[in-house]
Parts: sequence; C-alpha cells; structure tokens
Amino acid sequence: MDAQTSFTLYAQRRARLAAQLTPGGIAIVPTAPEQQRNRDSDFLFRHDSYFYYLTGFTEPNAWLVLTAEGEATLFCNPKDAEREIWDGIRLGPAAAPDALGVQAAFPVSELDQRLPKLLENRSVVWYPFATHKGLDGRINGWLEPVRARVRYGALCPEQQRDLCGPLDEMRLIKDAHEQAVMRRAAQISARAHIRAMQRSAAMLRAGQDVREYHLDAELLHEFRQHGSQYPAYGSIVAAGANACVLHYRADAAPIRDGELVLIDAGCELDGYASDITRTFPANGKFTGPQRTLYDLVLASQDAAVAATKPGNRFTDPHEATVAVLAQGLLDVGLLDKNKVGSAQDVIANRSYFPFYMHRTGHWLGMDVHDCGSYVEPSEVGTVNERKDPLSGEVIKDRPSRILRPGMALTIEPGLYVRPGEGVPEAFWNIGIRIEDDAIVTDSGCELITRDVPVKAEEIEALMRG
Repeated sequence: MDAQTSFTLYAQRRARLAAQLTPGGIAIVPTAPEQQRNRDSDFLFRHDSYFYYLTGFTEPNAWLVLTAEGEATLFCNPKDAEREIWDGIRLGPAAAPDALGVQAAFPVSELDQRLPKLLENRSVVWYPFATHKGLDGRINGWLEPVRARVRYGALCPEQQRDLCGPLDEMRLIKDAHEQAVMRRAAQISARAHIRAMQRSAAMLRAGQDVREYHLDAELLHEFRQHGSQYPAYGSIVAAGANACVLHYRADAAPIRDGELVLIDAGCELDGYASDITRTFPANGKFTGPQRTLYDLVLASQDAAVAATKPGNRFTDPHEATVAVLAQGLLDVGLLDKNKVGSAQDVIANRSYFPFYMHRTGHWLGMDVHDCGSYVEPSEVGTVNERKDPLSGEVIKDRPSRILRPGMALTIEPGLYVRPGEGVPEAFWNIGIRIEDDAIVTDSGCELITRDVPVKAEEIEALMRG
C-alpha cells in the first residue's frame, strides 16, 4: 500500500469513528506499553490494535486524541538524536501531520499538560475500557483540573463511554485492504505448514532425530522469509499425545514414526493475523485409525464451511460440526449408543464433550482472537435460559451474530482422544484439528488458507515429495 493510500485509509477510519462520538465527544486511544523482558531487554514491541487501526503508526509511547468534529491529535516520542542511535529513527511530532494525516502532534511529554485543555467543554469521554491498565485512573486525573475550572464557566464531561463498542463494529467487517493483507498472511502461513510437513517426513526417512522444535524452526523461517513481522501467536507443534493438549506449545518432544503431528501456527503480517491448523502423519502416511478420525474431522469441517454464509448465524458452523461429529463418534465406537443413545441425544446431552471441547471458530483480524460481539446487536434483548447438561449451570443465551460479507472467522473442528475406560485403544492419544481462515462473501465464504492441502491423500502426496 502506497503512502497516499495509507494516509487516506486511516483518515477515513478516524472520520467514521468521529461521526459516532456523539456531539461534544472526545476519544482517547493509547498504543500498547513496552514490556520489560529481563534486566536489560524489552519484549519485541507490538502496537495496540485499536490505535494502529486508526493511525497506522507503529512506534511505542504514543496516544491519539480524536474529537467528534474529526480533529485528530497525536502525542508521540520527540526526535532525539542520542536515543535514535540506540532505538531507531523516530517520526517525531513535526513530521506526524503530513505523514499520518492528523491535524496536530505534540511530544508525549506534554500529554498531561494538554489533555485537561482538550477535555474541557466536552460532554463525553470515550476510551477503550478494560484494555489498558491504569487508563481510567489517568483520565480521572486529567479531569480533575477541568472540574476545578467549572467555577469559571468551564464544562466538564459528565459521561465516560467504552470506545470498544463502535471500534469493534468497524473492525468486524474487513475492507478490501484488510482482506488483501489477510490473504497474503494466509499464503505465507500455508507455505510454512507445507515446509514443516515435508521436513518431518524427510528427516524420518533419513533416520534423523526429529523434535518439535525442528518443525517450529521451519515455521519461523518461512514467516520471516516472506516478510511477516512475527508469529500471530505462540506456535503449537504437538507430537503424538501432546496433540491432545489444546494449548500445547512447541517444545523438545521427539516426533516418532507412526504418530501424528498437530501444528497450529500462523504469521502476523502488517498488523493482521492468520491462523492455520493441520494434523499430519509424521512419516507421511496415515494409519487406519488415524485416517478414520481424520476423515471424520474433515467431514465435520466441510459441513461447517457449507454453513458459513451470509444470513446464517455465527453458531451455525459449530452446530453443523457437532452434528457430524456426534454421528461419527457413534459410528467409530468412541461413543456407545447403548449408553448415550442417538446422535440427537449425544448433542442434547453434550456427550461428545470429552472428545471435542471447544467451539468451531472465532473472529479473526488484527488480533488472532479478534474483537467483535458474538451476539446480534438488534436482538441483544432476547434472552433464552437453558440448563447445561454437564455442569448444571443455568446459561443465558442471546441470538448469535448474523454473518455478513466481510466478516472473517476461523473454522476449526477437532477430536482429542485420551486413554480411558471404554475408549478403543486403537484411537488412544490421537489428537486432530483442522483449521482454516474464512472470509464471508456474498454467496458463501472464501477459504484463504487452502494453499496448504487438507485432504488426507493430498497431504500424503505432498509429504512424499
């Protein structure tokens, strides 16, 4: 994206947000703080997603102030020749208006001095609730001198409102630029998965010792090789029984001939995440029990993909997945129909839960678990109570979000079989998840992560190469 397009994109977003701030409103958005890693080193800085969405600015220690009239003020680090030798070139306040399209910019050291004046005679203060530790306290501190001036005719804001609401709605629908970046991130991540699959089979064929960290290294290489700034989350590379641990991280466990490997990994590119999971045989050939469960999970994903289309609800893909898995668990003998009943009984009683305990998807975007309500806003007042058959807890359900073109979400069914009484031994320690990223279109959805194969025979053919 060229500089002029970037300039216009972020200005348009700020204008859209400003129009929602109510008359007299003012919004305050900080970027993320830097985090110390150890004695003399910080964690790699990653901007706040809300802040970046409105500015495209990636430097730390910055704030955006936006009024309902569309006036944008940036506070950022000043130019500093000595610090720039150590930490890199800074944009600086003087260059910010032309570079970012804001109306004014000041050194961040002047934030406490200037904020009370900016807040004066405003009616509503908007800021993202519960996202920045101590932010509400700082805002109250800036309001104190404003309150002290009411005797002189100044007006102090009477309301504080959550900026996450309007921003979440804006971010939920991805524009053409966002979709293009997400497709590119998905392509890079798909290459990384292919590279890891092929490395696993090649090392085993050569009789080498293969560890989870070997495959993790292949992922990282491919991410950076193609311009990704970093992984979108901590990569999961789980060999054998480790695949039954949902949030397992790549470690040093051996990858053994005859076992499955589950990799859940995706890169972040220019602020946008990808999220892919593939499960494959370490040596490139599924065993009979592995193939049986793999094909079942893939069939459930196919059903979920078919349910991901405009007009359907966010929960429809999950329900489609569960319907296929419930019948499949009975068919393969992981559930005994004499004990749990029919597939409908399995669904009603959540008897599938020991083998499938997570939802089938989540929003995807700037954050891997992206913002956005899962409840349809126009129906938020409709509440149905039900009793959970496993916990006994009374749950209040509201109508799920209606899918619309431009929404992006993951589709990720799975099965996780741990050793246990009544569980056929042939399936013990098999963990399978298949995850793709989808953008809702006018007629269905576009799977943007299918550059990496998903059918069992295609995976086997790839790993023979």
